[in-house]
Amino acid sequence: MEPQLAAGWERARRLPLAAEIALSFAAGAGTFTLSALVLAGVDAPVVAGLLGIVYLLVVIAIARFASIAYAVPVGMAGMLAFDWFYLPPTHPLEFPDSVNLLDLVVYLAVSVLLGGLAAHAARRAAAAERARGEIADEQAGLRRVATLVARGAAPAETFGFVAAEIGHLYDAEVTVVLRYESDRTGTVVGLWSVPGAEFPHAARLRLEGAGAAAMVVETGRPVRTERFEGTEGSIAHCFAQLGARSGVGAPITVDGRLWGAVVAATTRPDGLPVGSEEHIAAFTELVATAISNAQAHQDLRLLADEQAALRRVATLVAKESSPTEVFAKVAEEAAGVFGEVDCALLHDEGDGTANVVAVGGVGMAARYRVGTRLPVDGDGVAALVLREGRARRIDDYSSAPGAVAAGARERGIGSAVGCPVVVGERRWGAIVVARPEPEPLPPETEARIAQFADLVATAIANTEARAEVARLAEEQAALRRVATLVAEGAAPPVVFDAVAGEMGSLLDADHLLVCRYEPGIELTVLAHRGSSAEEVPPGVRISHEGDSVEAVVRRSGRSARMENYEGARGMIAELARAAGLRVAVGAPIVVDGRLWGVVSAGWNWEHSPPADTEQRMALFAQLVDTAIANADSRAELIASRARLVAAADDARRRFERDLHDGVQQRLVSLALDLQGAEAITPSDNDLLAAQLARINQGLVGALDELRDLSRGIHPAILSEGGLTPALKALARRSAVPVQLDLAIDERLGDHVEVAAFYVVSEALTNAAKHARASAVEVSAQVDDGILRLTIGDDGVGGADPARGSGLTGLTDRVTALGGTIGIASPPTRGTSLRVELPIVSR
Repeated sequence: MEPQLAAGWERARRLPLAAEIALSFAAGAGTFTLSALVLAGVDAPVVAGLLGIVYLLVVIAIARFASIAYAVPVGMAGMLAFDWFYLPPTHPLEFPDSVNLLDLVVYLAVSVLLGGLAAHAARRAAAAERARGEIADEQAGLRRVATLVARGAAPAETFGFVAAEIGHLYDAEVTVVLRYESDRTGTVVGLWSVPGAEFPHAARLRLEGAGAAAMVVETGRPVRTERFEGTEGSIAHCFAQLGARSGVGAPITVDGRLWGAVVAATTRPDGLPVGSEEHIAAFTELVATAISNAQAHQDLRLLADEQAALRRVATLVAKESSPTEVFAKVAEEAAGVFGEVDCALLHDEGDGTANVVAVGGVGMAARYRVGTRLPVDGDGVAALVLREGRARRIDDYSSAPGAVAAGARERGIGSAVGCPVVVGERRWGAIVVARPEPEPLPPETEARIAQFADLVATAIANTEARAEVARLAEEQAALRRVATLVAEGAAPPVVFDAVAGEMGSLLDADHLLVCRYEPGIELTVLAHRGSSAEEVPPGVRISHEGDSVEAVVRRSGRSARMENYEGARGMIAELARAAGLRVAVGAPIVVDGRLWGVVSAGWNWEHSPPADTEQRMALFAQLVDTAIANADSRAELIASRARLVAAADDARRRFERDLHDGVQQRLVSLALDLQGAEAITPSDNDLLAAQLARINQGLVGALDELRDLSRGIHPAILSEGGLTPALKALARRSAVPVQLDLAIDERLGDHVEVAAFYVVSEALTNAAKHARASAVEVSAQVDDGILRLTIGDDGVGGADPARGSGLTGLTDRVTALGGTIGIASPPTRGTSLRVELPIVSR
């Protein structure tokens, strides 16, 4: 009952001032009249005392439940009535005369004035107390929210707590925390309501119609509204459905940007307290702080996650992992860092398509498989990035035109951001992140994804650099192997075949040819590596008339490339098509400034070989040039030395013949004449006989020396019987026992026989004079047009051609004839000579 009375009197308090004065005056007058009527019939003091107590209680009740403004006039009127009608001397007959009535009016007026002043003071005190209470409640609420924010609570928890605090503090029935979206909608992120008030939670609603939420967007300031009107699906419509009559809203501003709003509403006719919108703004500042803190924490966490992901990728790059492994890691880490997105890494193939080399995220892996070729000629993110070479984004594929956008929608892509991958100055490809919802990715996505693109570019550059270094090393090794053959004086066919083999392996070519141009329109195949090598073996002459790199090189004298043999004319084109060749590259072989031949390579695949293929082939062609020039020079040198040896042998032979037929015969005749003179000398002339005997002995000695000299100049037995009898004669005259193993059934060229004779002669001489050998073994045989000599002794060894001993001259003679000589003479293990001489049949 007391609350109802208090409520009634509270309404009475709210009367206008004039009405309140009139009412208090009437209450005093009424009390005086009622008291006079009651006291007029009371004689007993006890009854009067009881009436006084009741009267006092009534005055106290009026002061407690109504106002002191009414209690003072009532109390004053009652006291006057007691004084006039009960306390002696009583004056009932003198009332109401004009004087007494005036006194009563004055008393009542004074009491009304005093009561009004007292009531005003009491009301101000009560208002101040209420204000202090409201401020205390508000500050307590703010402290609770601030404590929650300082504790680092999740934004969702903070939003709900703020909504509840505002609802309780300002007697609202529904409080909503909204986050504004870019498409003029708002998402309910915090909600509080009294039981029975239903409001959609976590819903995304339109900002249209009449309502506090829309007004905050328009003004950016705290607002108050007395109506909510809007179409279905709007925030205003939701409040109207609740029957809200009054509402207030305050903006949530984060980093100078309107982030959202807090809206409170009530269904009561009297609405929310005046100034509520300004008070709510204090809470929105705390909400903004909570959002900023949460965003800062999230940014730090994202930054830490991003840096960790970048470090993991960078570690792979530093460990020189394969590009495939790095690509997969980049896609995986990017999808994880950006959260609820998919990632794809694309390589621009240069033919209007991009190859998917890595995917990250469940959705992207389901939509695209590694190795998928995608067209990049539309208006999709990947196409724009690859075409323009800069970061691009599409925030909403649902409204994007074109077939590519339609394909993206079919694959469930709502928005995407792409960034180019640039290796050096070359646009290698792109990295794309996408999400299924048509919502924009954060504005810093381009800069963040560019860091992953840089790591991809670094990995590719490192891989290409390593591949280039390995390729150069392999190329240099191949060039060294061929150059070694050239420097060792290998036969041109060996060099040609080595060039074909090394180039085929280095260039990954399916066919390699080394050819010499012949007069006219023909060329000779010198070396061939490939599947059709048996059909076109070395030594075959074919026509290069028609369309081929061989023909272009001959006409231009420069390197040439042919991209397609389809429709090409000529024998070489027919052979190329039969072998399945699609692309061919040729480089000229120039010897002494003259176009000598061509090296050509062919591939069965359709893609062209690298742009530097001609340059790389030219390096091998230069080695072929050198090999041919060296072979020509070597052949000329050998021929020249052979001519010198032949001339010297002929001169020796003529000199030996002249000695034998001339001087030697004359000396023989003189010896015979001297013997005849000695025979007819008188027996008593001992002095003359002795002198003739000395002359004859000296002449015989001179003749023997002359025979030895002529035999050293040119062994006559070679001319008469050949190498086998000559070697047997040497063995018989040798001071060291000689074991012969001769397998020579034919006469060899004069110069070969002379060289072989002198090799064996010098070896036997060295064995006797220097090696202190006890036995010598000599073997000679003819095999594949080569005379092979082996001379070995069991002497002390240690022979050194550099110190003379005749071996240097032997080496010169053998090499002059195009042969080879090998000497092995380890100390204490004897000396062994191995000689090979090409045979020239007699």
